Amino acid sequence: MGSLHEKPEHGFGGLLSGLREAYHSGRTKDLAWRRSQLRGLLRLLTEKEEEIFDALHDDLGKHRAESYRDELGALVKSVNHTLKNLERWAAPEKAQAPLVSFPATALVVPEPLGVVLVFSCWNLPLGLALEPLSGALAAGNVVVVKPSELAPSTAAFLAANIPRYLDPKAVKVVLGGPEVGEQLMEHRWDKVLFTGSANVGRIILTKAAKHLTPVALELGSKCPCIVDQLDSKRDRQIAVNRIAGAKWSVCAGQACVAIDYILVEEKFAPILVYMVHSDVQLTTALYKLMAHTPHISSDYFLSMHYFLSL
Repeated sequence: MGSLHEKPEHGFGGLLSGLREAYHSGRTKDLAWRRSQLRGLLRLLTEKEEEIFDALHDDLGKHRAESYRDELGALVKSVNHTLKNLERWAAPEKAQAPLVSFPATALVVPEPLGVVLVFSCWNLPLGLALEPLSGALAAGNVVVVKPSELAPSTAAFLAANIPRYLDPKAVKVVLGGPEVGEQLMEHRWDKVLFTGSANVGRIILTKAAKHLTPVALELGSKCPCIVDQLDSKRDRQIAVNRIAGAKWSVCAGQACVAIDYILVEEKFAPILVYMVHSDVQLTTALYKLMAHTPHISSDYFLSMHYFLSL
C-alpha cells in the first residue's frame, strides 16, 4: 500500500519501520533509482494532466491556464531541471584539507538524510506536495507526503496515483486532518518540510525539537509592495497593473507572495488609492473572482476585504 487514509490502529510506527527498511536497503542511493522516480513523477504529471486540472478546479476553482502556469507546468520544468543536473549535484566535491593532514585529500560527499516528511498546503496543493517530494527523492531519501485536508480532491488524487507511479515502498501518502499531522510529528524523522501558517509552523518546530529533527518551514507572512515613484500617468498605470497582478493572479490572492500592503510616498497615496479602486475596479473584479474561486477559510476573505477598504 502506498497511501493511508487514516491513522493505523497501532499508529505510524509500522509505516516508518517499512520506510526505514527501504532506505537502509541502499537502493535509494543509486542514481538510477532516483532518476526512475523523477521520471515517474513526469509521467504522472503528463499522463494525468486532465485529472489534475479537475482536482484543482474542484478544490479551488482554478482555471486550467492558472493550474498549468503555477503548478503543473512549473513542476514539469523543475523535475526536468533536476534530472538534467542530478549527476553533477550528487557527485563528490573536492574540499581543502588542512595542512596537518598532508598528503591526505578531502572530499565532500552528498548523502541522503533518510526518512523525510512533507506537509503541503491547500492553496498550491499539487505543486507544494510534489516539488519537495521531487527534491527529497532526487537526494535519495524515502518520503511521506501529508497533503492538506482542505484540498480534498487533490489529496485524493495524490493518494491514488503516487503509488502507481513511484516506488510504493519508498513513498507513502497519508491523508487526514490536523490530528494526523500531530500524530506523525510524534515520531522521529530525518527531515521535515512544512508549508503553511506561522502558527502551525511553531507547532511543527516544537515537536521536531524533541528529536532534534532538521525542519524547513515555508510560512505565509505579510508581503509588502514598495512603490518608488508615480510622477507620470504611465508610471501610475504600470504600478496599478502590477499591484493587481501581484495581488490576485495566484489563487485569487491566497498565496504567501500576494501583496498585503503598499508603501508609497504620502503625496502619491490618494491617486494610487483612487486608481486601484476606480480604474482597475478591483473591488468588483475581486467579488466576481471569489464567486468563481471558492475560499476555504473566512480569514482570507476578511484580510482581502480589509485590503480593499484601505
